[in-house]
Amino acid sequence: MREPVELRRRRILAVVESRGAVKVSALAAELDVSVVTVRRDVEELARAGRLRRGHGVARPVRDPAGPPAVPAPRDGDPAGDGGAIALVVPERHSYLYETLHGARTVLEEAGIRIALHIAPQAAGAERPLVERALADGARGLLIAPRWRNALSEELDYGWLAEVGVPTVLMERRPRPGSALHALDSVCSDHWYGIHLAVEHLVSLGHRRIVLAARDDSPTARTVRAAFASVAEARPEVEDWTVVLSSPDAVPGPGPSEPGYEGGGAPRSEGDPLDLAALLRERGATAAVLHGDVDALMLVQRLAESGVQVPRDCSVVAYDDVVAALGSTPLTAVAPPKADIGRAAAELLLHRLSPAPGAAGPVRRTELLPELKVRGSAQAIAPDEE
Repeated sequence: MREPVELRRRRILAVVESRGAVKVSALAAELDVSVVTVRRDVEELARAGRLRRGHGVARPVRDPAGPPAVPAPRDGDPAGDGGAIALVVPERHSYLYETLHGARTVLEEAGIRIALHIAPQAAGAERPLVERALADGARGLLIAPRWRNALSEELDYGWLAEVGVPTVLMERRPRPGSALHALDSVCSDHWYGIHLAVEHLVSLGHRRIVLAARDDSPTARTVRAAFASVAEARPEVEDWTVVLSSPDAVPGPGPSEPGYEGGGAPRSEGDPLDLAALLRERGATAAVLHGDVDALMLVQRLAESGVQVPRDCSVVAYDDVVAALGSTPLTAVAPPKADIGRAAAELLLHRLSPAPGAAGPVRRTELLPELKVRGSAQAIAPDEE
């Protein structure tokens, strides 16, 4: 005689509530029914808000050590993105794609549907995507605007502050006192990341250091400012300079774009950075290179100019997306990209929770990067000091 559906589902709830997360396959074996049957039961129980489901896992509605679960959307929610969390990230941005995957893991484990929107490389591209997601019924927003320059950032402040649903910025820290100052955000502490890079090079005896960096994102601008601050404050650093890592590293069509905040001399297309010549000119023995792709290309050009890494020049890359994949694996500062996404998603789930205290104060969270040492930086020879 077949077990009544409601009884079977009560048994599923009892197991999940007593043990926490349980694999669907384990439930099927314990109840002596098919995985398909248990998966269908779990989906129905999740839809009713009685448990949560993830990839092949059933979880209790409230984890003792975690935030309250967000109730599943009710039947009759609008079509399209109804009940979903909208994620908005720039196209062709591997750094932020890792952040996206971190957020996705948390949301899928909570049984929350995700509506991904990829913003093209055009000024103001995020706004119509967000408006469309909201019109389709999205109940929350995780967003990492491109913000290639200060002007594009300022233009987004007004509308982004008025979206009307819980919103968390990922890897973005708005200008103090702006309309978005009181918006939840989760970022890497890039000052600390640069501190790690300079500290590592100084500990190896390097006293003259070059930063070749981009200038076309909030991270790039923070990295440049942080390097100037850290290098200036270190008495061991005798000489430092900041240059563009690539001809296209400026924050828009070119240096004349309104709002351009370039430090150093912007280069025109067709005029790539001659890092070998710059190292000779400055007497520098080390370089910090942002981001990874530019770093790998610059290291290739150094080799073509007869400069070997790390024998002739020590290198620390910044981003650690592909730094380990070069012919010379690069020591790199690794911002906690996936953890940024996870923390942002967890904060958004907290905001969406009906539990008391879910509103609470605005949170501006910073996570610390790590230094991944791979051998592209070495101690300077005594006769070179």
